[in-house]
Amino acid sequence: MESNNKRRGRKSAAAAPRRRVKAPLGGRQLIAHPPQLPSYGITRDVRIRFAATAASTVNITYQNLLDTILVATAATAASDLFEAVRVNSVELWAIAALGTPATCILTYDGSTVGAAGDLKTHTDTSMGVEPAHVKARPDPRTQAGQFQTSGNPVAFTISCPAGTIVDVSMTLRQPVLGVATSSQNVTVGATVGAVYYRGLDGKTTALTNFPVQGVLAVI
Repeated sequence: MESNNKRRGRKSAAAAPRRRVKAPLGGRQLIAHPPQLPSYGITRDVRIRFAATAASTVNITYQNLLDTILVATAATAASDLFEAVRVNSVELWAIAALGTPATCILTYDGSTVGAAGDLKTHTDTSMGVEPAHVKARPDPRTQAGQFQTSGNPVAFTISCPAGTIVDVSMTLRQPVLGVATSSQNVTVGATVGAVYYRGLDGKTTALTNFPVQGVLAVI
């Protein structure tokens, strides 16, 4: 009996809540500081669709890609809305008359140091029953799969027949540092402050072989 009472006493002591001892006034206090802000910049993932108006073999540069979305600074001048771009993938569809071949080719063939691609060629051919279809990502281990600023290095090369649909998926970034990169081609009759889209090859909508699809504000 006595041992049972001792065991019950030990259980009661173990079950009793511990008393919290208050820190003395004036002791050390931990005050959390405001959290770190990862970025004030603007990052946007986009998928922009273009259509080839003529058979073309063209090098698309990073400047071309960043010139696809512009903000007008004057009636005849514009700047890129974003300052850096990363290509996530390019997708092409091409079809011709039944029994006639239509081939589309995509290559991440940039050779500039700091923007080099993997030099792989992705291609498909249609015989007019189903469209030729190519979708390829730049190798993430190459600079073609990393963020690049505006410039002449080649992002990728397209070779395709007229009527080819080209979707470019990319991540655009604006660091909000107060800098502006002018578009490589002037605008005509632009409204200052308005945002416009332009062809994949960086040319104006009137001259481009790859006009953007489904956008009204083009220039």
